[in-house]
Amino acid sequence: MSPLARIWQVGACTVFVFVATAGRAADPPPAPAAQAVQGIQAGQGAQAARPSQPAQPAGPVRLAPNAAAQIAHSALLSIDGTPNADTLRLTIRRVSDKSLVSSDDVTVTVDGRNESVTHEKAGGYEVPINDLRGDAARDVEIIVAHDGIREILSGKVAVAETSSTDGLLRDHKQVAWWILNIVIVLVAAIALSRRKG
Repeated sequence: MSPLARIWQVGACTVFVFVATAGRAADPPPAPAAQAVQGIQAGQGAQAARPSQPAQPAGPVRLAPNAAAQIAHSALLSIDGTPNADTLRLTIRRVSDKSLVSSDDVTVTVDGRNESVTHEKAGGYEVPINDLRGDAARDVEIIVAHDGIREILSGKVAVAETSSTDGLLRDHKQVAWWILNIVIVLVAAIALSRRKG
């Protein structure tokens, strides 16, 4: 096989890999809202069967960056989580009237380890997200003191390791550099083959 044919073969393979990779990167992440609805529906059946224990979603809740999803709920409270760059923002609401719960006595544990909880002025709470990152779902337990009672809510939460648009943009820039280099090599190979031939 001539060197020019090999270069064309490498170029075709590279274009194929680029198209296949771009197609995978364009797939949207699973919708956290749909998973939260499934968790609510599954949790309502469990709540009717066992009213003494808080209802849990059927499977782990996969959190997407800057998108709120319900991570735990009971008959009285609903807790939504919104992952940011370095924190998980928790919003605790009453189920009856959707009003925010403002309590200084909120405890969060991730896989049995206590996490520091910061109460925000807007009514939410922030928890460091480092222990929640990774592919595996983590057991999250939230204890909330409200209206004279202490309530324990639990769920399973998974936060993607890194899914920032910067990483995606950086990957596309890398692929663009590869394509540019291959084009330069192809042009050089064509110029050399014409000069020799």
